[in-house]
Amino acid sequence: MAGLMFVAFGASFLICLAATYLVRRVSLRLGFVDRPGGHKTHKASVALGGGIALTLAICGPVLLGTLAAWLHHRAYTSVPLPDILRPHMSGIASKLPSVLAIVAGAVVLHVVGLIDDCKPLGPWLKLIVQAAVALFICGPVGVRAIEVLPPAGSVIVTALWMVLVTNAFNFLDNMDGLSAGVAATAAAIFAIAAASTGQIFVPVMAWVMVGALAAFLCFNFAPASIFMGDAGSLVIGYWMAVITVLTTFYDPARNLTPLGVFVPVLVLAVPCYDVLSVVLHRLRQGESPFRGDRRHFSHRLVQNGLSQRGAVLTIYLATAATGLPAIVLPRVDWGLALLLVGQCACVVIMIAILEHVPRARPSKDRPGAA
Repeated sequence: MAGLMFVAFGASFLICLAATYLVRRVSLRLGFVDRPGGHKTHKASVALGGGIALTLAICGPVLLGTLAAWLHHRAYTSVPLPDILRPHMSGIASKLPSVLAIVAGAVVLHVVGLIDDCKPLGPWLKLIVQAAVALFICGPVGVRAIEVLPPAGSVIVTALWMVLVTNAFNFLDNMDGLSAGVAATAAAIFAIAAASTGQIFVPVMAWVMVGALAAFLCFNFAPASIFMGDAGSLVIGYWMAVITVLTTFYDPARNLTPLGVFVPVLVLAVPCYDVLSVVLHRLRQGESPFRGDRRHFSHRLVQNGLSQRGAVLTIYLATAATGLPAIVLPRVDWGLALLLVGQCACVVIMIAILEHVPRARPSKDRPGAA
C-alpha cells in the first residue's frame, strides 16, 4: 500500500508543479494579479490563478485513477497494471459514482471562487453555494458523518461541518503559504490515520492533496510568487472536509472506539479556532463576519514581533501538535483520550493567549531604557 500512496503523492506533486509554473506565467501575461492594498500584507502585485493548478492536481489524479480502475474492473481495457495497484482495483472502481459527485462539487466551488477572484461576488452568494454543495454531497450522494443520528440530523451536522471547514481554509488564506501548509499538514495526518485503520481510498485522496499542496508551496511560501485565491482555498477546504467525513474513525470490528469521531476536531482545531474567533470578534464589533481584516492569529503573531515566515511555521507546528496525537485516538481508552484532548485544548488556549498579548513597546519607551 505504501507504493500506492507514493504514486498518489508523486503524480499530484508533478502535475501541480508544472501547472503552477504555467499558470503563473499566463496570469502575469494577462494581468490576472492580486494588487496590494487594504488588509493585504503583500507589497507588490502577485499572480493569481494558483487555484487552477491545485484543482487540476487534486481532482485530476483521483478522477482519472478511479475511472481507470472502473474501466479495468469492467474489463473494458486489458492494460497491464503494476502489482501495487492490482489488489485494489475492485474497491477503487466501486467509488466512481461518489468520486464523480465529489469532483463535481469541487469544480462548482472552484468556478465560483475563480469568478470571485476576477470580480468579487459577495460573501453571501459564496456561502449559499457552499451550503448547496455540502447538502448535495451529504444528501443524495450519501457522504455523511455521525450516522447514528437520524438521516436528517446526520445531513445537517455533516453539511454544517463541511461549510465550517471550507471557510476555515478560506479564512486561513491570509498569509503566504499558510493555508496550503496547514492543509498539507492536516491531510498528511488524516492519510496516516486512515491508513492505520486499513483504509485505502481515503489515504490515496489525502496523499494526492498533500502532493499538490507540497508542489504549490514551492511557489506560495513566503515570499509568494502566486496566490491560490478563493478558487483554490475553497477547493482545499472542501476536499479536506470530504476526507474527514469519508474516513472511518469508529468501527467496533476493527477495535476503533467511538472516541475516533473527535479525530477531525483535534486535527483541524487550529484552523477552526481561527475562523470562529475572527467571526465572533467581528460580530462583537458590529461588523460583517466576512469582512477581511488583520485580526487572524497569523497577523497577531506578526504584530507581536514574528516574521511572516516565523508566524506561518509556528501555526504549522501548532497544527501538528493538535493533530498528531489524534492518530491514536480511536484506539485508546477514555483516560488517555482525555489526556490527548486536554493537550489539544492547551495548544488552543496557548494560541488564544498569544493572540491577546499586548504589543511590546519600543525599547526607548520602556522604563529605564537609554
